[in-house]
This record gives sequence, C-alpha cells and structure tokens, in this order.
Amino acid sequence: MAQPGLQVGVIGAGAMGRGIAQVAASAGHAVVLADANAIAVAEARTAIGKSLARDVEKRRRTQTEADEVLSRIVDALDVAGGYDAFRHCSLVIEAVVERLDVKQALFTALEKVVTAEAVLATNTSSLSVAAIAGACAKPGRVIGIHFFNPAPVMPLVEIVPAITTEPAVTERVTSLVVGWGKTTVVATDTPGFIVNRVARPFYGESLRQLEEGIADVATIDWSMRELGGFRMGPFELMDFIGNDVNYAVTRSVFESMFYDPRYTPALTQQRLVEAGLYGRKRERGYYDYRDGATKPEPTKDEALGRTIVDRTLAMLVNEAIDAVHRGVASAADIETAMTRGVNYPRGLLAWGDEIGPATILHRLEALQDEYGEDRYRPSVLLRRRVRDRRPLLS
Repeated sequence: MAQPGLQVGVIGAGAMGRGIAQVAASAGHAVVLADANAIAVAEARTAIGKSLARDVEKRRRTQTEADEVLSRIVDALDVAGGYDAFRHCSLVIEAVVERLDVKQALFTALEKVVTAEAVLATNTSSLSVAAIAGACAKPGRVIGIHFFNPAPVMPLVEIVPAITTEPAVTERVTSLVVGWGKTTVVATDTPGFIVNRVARPFYGESLRQLEEGIADVATIDWSMRELGGFRMGPFELMDFIGNDVNYAVTRSVFESMFYDPRYTPALTQQRLVEAGLYGRKRERGYYDYRDGATKPEPTKDEALGRTIVDRTLAMLVNEAIDAVHRGVASAADIETAMTRGVNYPRGLLAWGDEIGPATILHRLEALQDEYGEDRYRPSVLLRRRVRDRRPLLS
C-alpha cells in the first residue's frame, strides 16, 4: 500500500464519509467518493470546500493548497449499477448506514471489481468487523478503521482487525493512517471497541442518577464539567452527538454483550428517541435549543456534585480496567483512546490510581450492596490490583 500514488475510495458521503475523504485528500491521495443519494457527493464537496475555506481563513493552509485538496476528490457518479469507479483503489472505506446486511452486501459487490491486493475497511462504530468480513471471499483484507466525528479534527482512529484480518493488513493500514497525521490505537473486535465501550457509564450512570431523582440534567452536567473536569456534561454531549445515535450505540453494545446489565440502556433516552427529540439537530433533547428557550440553572451544591462525579467516575475506571482484563486493548492504548478520542481530562487508569484503587473498589462494592445489581460488580482485575497493592496503570 504505497502512500504517494495511492487511490482511496470512500463510500457514504454523509458527515463521516466526507470527513474521511477530506483527511485522505489532505494527505495527497486521489479520492473517489460515492453515495447512493445522487446529490450527496455534490453536497459533500460543498461542505468540504467550506471546511477548507475556514482552514485558509485561520491560515492553516493556503488557498492553493485548499483548491488542490478539493480537486483530488472526484464523484464516483451513479453506483446503482456497480462499483467500477473503485477498480483502481488500493483502499476503500465504507461509512454507510449501521446495518450489517447493508455493509456485507456492499463489500460483496466491491470484491468483484477491486484488485486482489485492495483493502476493504469499515468505519463501523458498533458492528462486528468479523461479521462484515464473513461475507467476503477474502476476509483477510477486511479491517475496521474507526474515525471520530468530525474526522478532519478529531485526532484518534481506532484500528480494529477482525480475527480473520491478515497481520500485514493491520500493519499497512496503521502505517497509512499514522501518515495521515492521526493517533492510532489497536482494539480487538469486541462490542464498542475501546471508546464506545469504556465511555458507556459516562452516559448510563448519569441517566440512572437522573431517573432516580438524585439530580436534574443541568446539575449533573454542571457537576461533571465543573467538578469532574470534563469538557461537556453527559447530557450536553448526548444532545450534541444525537440521542438517536447515542441510544443506538448503547443498545448495540448491550445486545452484543449478551445483555450484560452493566450496559443496560435507559428508558429516559429511549423515550426521547421515540419522540424524535434527538438533541441539537432537532432543537430539543435533554435541553431546549429553540429560539427564546431558557436553559435551566443547575443546583451548585458541591457535596451533591462530588457524589455524582465519584459514582460516575468509579464506573468509568472500572470499565477501563475491565477492558484491560478482557484484552480489548493495551492499558496504554485505552488511556490514549479516552484522552484523544473523547477528550477526557486524564486517562481513566491513571485517574483511578490518583484516587486510589481501593477507594474505587469500595465505591463499587457499596453501590452493589445497596442496589443488589450486577451492574456495579467490580472487575476482577480491579480486585487483584487492590489485593496485590499494584497500580491500575501497570
């Protein structure tokens, strides 16, 4: 997969697909962009042009450079009859709807036109890479390359080899994405990979506390932001991501983990999704974003806020150390993923060491005793670290 003359295909011209196309074109590659919607690619090129114009305005690139980037992105035109436009691509990345059957059918069709050496990559955030690869005649060339939105801005990319992915493919893809200026981490092909798995308690435990009446939305957000040091509170972030998207990922992880109660979705979020209250993109979610709406004021009770932060953080640290225990990724990659992928103020394992592993264990055991739920079970590796008096990040 030589880099200078490599041609990259991107299928799906939505927010994620056009972001990936911009990243690849900015690295000097010719990009073939396709979408089932006939006007989506033209709209994507317009959006990319605006993004590049902002770069020029902020002097991150010259106008000539911006023009060259946009000129490298070409429309695959009508793909209803096949994918011949991708015949010469060395790498094709799909960013289409999160449906296994759609992705499988796409890769099956692509295999008929691309070369034997071409790599097929999925940007899925929640589906099994092995299941996608399973529909292919050559599953060894299929891999997950999971970008975060917006792809041109977010530094992290999760590289996710399936159990069938050839090691050489993983090495080539990792090298390529690093060459694009991204920070890469390698995750095993497990539900949610690193970030979407480890981050679940940030949302789930906040929703649980809301449903119990411990605090309202504004107070929980204030606590996590001002006392916890997170850039956004959980409800602000869910409204920003889209409650439909966040709920879908939570449900996918829950079902894929065989209904482990640790990942149980919240009825509150389900009802918002059912009502179409997706957040900012629909002007209503946990907050009301319509003109004239008044944002609720938090109860700035530091003792209450600390309780909220301590409970949520204990769950997050437990999820991080359990991901190490289950071989999801190395401890170092988990720390990198959470700080670079979702901008946590520090790595969760280091944070747990700062608080004290024994303190984290005590908080979880107290919650499990109080609720009688397996949701709060401490990771066996957390127990071992406390028993052996070893730090979590070791």
